[in-house]
Amino acid sequence: MPEQLFSYQQLFDFTKNILQKIGCAEGDAEISAKVLLSADLRGIDSHGVARLSGYVRLWEVKRINANPVLKVLHETPSTAVVDGDGGLGLVVAPFAMAIAIEKAKNVGTGWVSVQNSNHFGIAGYHAMMALSYDMIGIALTNASPLVAPTFSIERLLGTNPICVAIPAGEEPPFVGDMATTTASNGKLEILQRKNGVAPVGWVQDKNGRYSTNPHELKAGGALLPLGSDKEHGSHKGYILGSIVDIFSAVLSGANYGPWVPPFPAYVPMPDEQPGKGIGHFFGAMRIDAFRPADEFKKHMDKWIRRFRSARTVEGQQKIIIPGDPEREMEALRMKNGIPLLTPVIEDLKYLGEKLNLPFELKSE
Repeated sequence: MPEQLFSYQQLFDFTKNILQKIGCAEGDAEISAKVLLSADLRGIDSHGVARLSGYVRLWEVKRINANPVLKVLHETPSTAVVDGDGGLGLVVAPFAMAIAIEKAKNVGTGWVSVQNSNHFGIAGYHAMMALSYDMIGIALTNASPLVAPTFSIERLLGTNPICVAIPAGEEPPFVGDMATTTASNGKLEILQRKNGVAPVGWVQDKNGRYSTNPHELKAGGALLPLGSDKEHGSHKGYILGSIVDIFSAVLSGANYGPWVPPFPAYVPMPDEQPGKGIGHFFGAMRIDAFRPADEFKKHMDKWIRRFRSARTVEGQQKIIIPGDPEREMEALRMKNGIPLLTPVIEDLKYLGEKLNLPFELKSE
């Protein structure tokens, strides 16, 4: 399927304007656009502007509050619980991570759980907020129940990503950003737009059999935990996804397991709501709470360089440090433009027409 290139600034302005059209304050629209476009820049196309119409549809059915009043429900010197007031997770998450960072400045570490939020974009954006403060950043979130635990045919967990961002000295930071499933739902959505076929091990049908149909979730199938099956460690992916769900929601008072609100606005809300909205969990750890930051970063450089120099299997040119592909992609796309598939372009054009925006998207 053909792609067209668009500049970062053009997509940023369009996204910001769309969000202001649905009632977001300018500052909230700006941070939301920044979070969304960070996904496109880093090559995580499933979580960028392709999701913009989904947020608008959630607003239309009154499941997103465009003007949330964010508040701290409870706190200690190192912890807090934040109520997102049904706002965009793109706004709520940076607010909560900033609190974690401030607490880490004061007492060494900061830990913030969030209830009553929505989809927060890529976990990497929020975790990386800590890097410029010589801190390790952690970001977790639960998500729509699309994942069957090992041996199950019920969808009880989300893709529940984990990101840990660790600063280095002369080397780029280590940024491990991953779903706890073999593949994210967003990758299935990209295959759907491309009329592609899913690799074996990504998804199962409603009876628990492997499927290569990227539309399988619509027929009652489920995504698979990281590892795909028991023999390849899917029970470990199931455990990781469960930990994210518990930290993000059981700890904060958000919805968990099969009761997490679905992202598609047309999917009915669960009958039971044991909590409020979607949940997140953030952590910030000041490196000098453990050892001098310069000393740590010097050893991180040594760690990274040793792994980069590891002997490779035949046909592979280099060892990848977590964060390398996204960082390289960001530099490339900021220079050359962000590629969008035709269905995404048409979706954005439709949004512009519906919300009466004065300009048309133009490819570079």
